[in-house]
Amino acid sequence: MTPAFRFGVMYDCRRRPGDDTPMADIYAQHLEQAELADQLGLDMVWFTEHHFLADGYLPAFQPLAGAIAARTSRLRISTDIAILPLYHPIRLAEEMAVLDNISRGRMELGIGMGYVPTEFDAFGVNIRHRPSLTEEAVEILRRSWADEPFSFAGKRYQIPRVDVHPKPVQAGGPPLWMAAMSPAGAERAARLGLNLLPQLSRARSLDVWVEAVRGAGGDPSQRRVGLIRSFLVTDDPERDWPAWRSAERYRMEAYTKFFRETPDDYGDAWYGGDAIPQNVFVGNSDDCVTEMQRMRTTFGVTDIVTAGLPPGLDPTVMAGNLERLANEVLPRVRAA
Repeated sequence: MTPAFRFGVMYDCRRRPGDDTPMADIYAQHLEQAELADQLGLDMVWFTEHHFLADGYLPAFQPLAGAIAARTSRLRISTDIAILPLYHPIRLAEEMAVLDNISRGRMELGIGMGYVPTEFDAFGVNIRHRPSLTEEAVEILRRSWADEPFSFAGKRYQIPRVDVHPKPVQAGGPPLWMAAMSPAGAERAARLGLNLLPQLSRARSLDVWVEAVRGAGGDPSQRRVGLIRSFLVTDDPERDWPAWRSAERYRMEAYTKFFRETPDDYGDAWYGGDAIPQNVFVGNSDDCVTEMQRMRTTFGVTDIVTAGLPPGLDPTVMAGNLERLANEVLPRVRAA
């Protein structure tokens, strides 16, 4: 059976320059909205991760995940993404197991290799070791969540015999996702049996993953494909879009800087006609239903998250947008 469509919110907890709102209040606003999303029947909340940005870009998802887990009852909680090479996998396995127990089995984990040199330098991790660090960490996570002790001798990690406790509520541990911006990343996600978070070029990420899953005898339609794409439900775009546009332009400035710094070459994949759409979609409820259905049929997307609190936007306005999505859009998309 094809996985059911899921929709939720994404948080990066950023505060725009000139905004004097205390960070404690920024976090409180996110917790309040997560409770609202849970009450409205949304399916999930995802966190993004980056480090050393003056606007407070969320550097540690685990504390916020725990707080949201304690205040909600149905939202599934995940990341898009956690930068896996910056974590020791045993420590991350323990943290995720505790979170899975706090949430009573609602945790998932989206991982990526990372691409920003300054982050790797600060954590003392060689950015050239990303592929092996990532692959070994995935194996260690899975073995940590299994019901028996294990040891591990790899190229990057040497782990004596351990038995990680507590075990997660979910058998085998939280479901794992992997972000892919290149054919190598897409093939890695398929080979490791992970759900996909495709980025940039469809041909270089999503299509490669689909073919790799099929080549291994699997059925990509039975796995999940997710992405961040915001939806603004409005009957008056001229009134409502300018503030969103300003917030989105600010949000994307950081990624423009990151892509200038990375040693990776993604060509024109971000802006080319082959790019998987991740721009804000603006339209009335009918338009949003149509676009979400198009994302499902054209790209096989099973999970979409919208920016819950874009930097600088009024939480009350954003609550209204979530309510329109929950009441006017999602029931029709789910029924399709």
